[in-house]
Amino acid sequence: MMLFLELFWSFFRIGLFSFGGGYAMIPLIQSEITQHGWLTAAQFADILAIAEMTPGPIAVNSATYVGYKTAGIIGSLCATAGVTMPSLLLVLLVAGIFRKYQNHPLNTMIFYGIRPVVVGLIISAAVFIGKTAMINVTADQGFRQWLNTFSQKPLEAIVPIALVLFVISLLVQIKFKLHPLLLIFGAGAASLLLHLVF
Repeated sequence: MMLFLELFWSFFRIGLFSFGGGYAMIPLIQSEITQHGWLTAAQFADILAIAEMTPGPIAVNSATYVGYKTAGIIGSLCATAGVTMPSLLLVLLVAGIFRKYQNHPLNTMIFYGIRPVVVGLIISAAVFIGKTAMINVTADQGFRQWLNTFSQKPLEAIVPIALVLFVISLLVQIKFKLHPLLLIFGAGAASLLLHLVF
């Protein structure tokens, strides 16, 4: 029972204090998971990949998956209810007030302050996922130790296939603007093929 309450309360706080959508929530979700020891960093990166592939908001999908991995179906219901409830309550409370004062100068100033922070949170999430996916670093290894390994044996310090797939997918997305699902399935197929060959 206590675990279910912890899941609900943790994801309620994430939903309450996360501005800027699902990607901005990723650092908070990762912090909660690490703090409670529910999942490893690698498991969380896998969850993000699955949450990105499935329909729906990434924060809700992540909460559902974390809850399920931690405490089964009831855990997924608790985590999902926790992450969605603050938005529901805030929208119901604020919608009328916001419409009335949306062009107020104070409101505009507040949002000018929030937007850069949201960008910072999204970049932080991208760095975390990139580090988990493309760099071989153990939990007890610091950045200086990793740099030392990289300078001596670069192919042991990075995941070459992941780095190649990242660069290719980034260039393809910038040039052709493909649907993200095509990139995800293409990268999964390419990774499987490269692992089988090498």
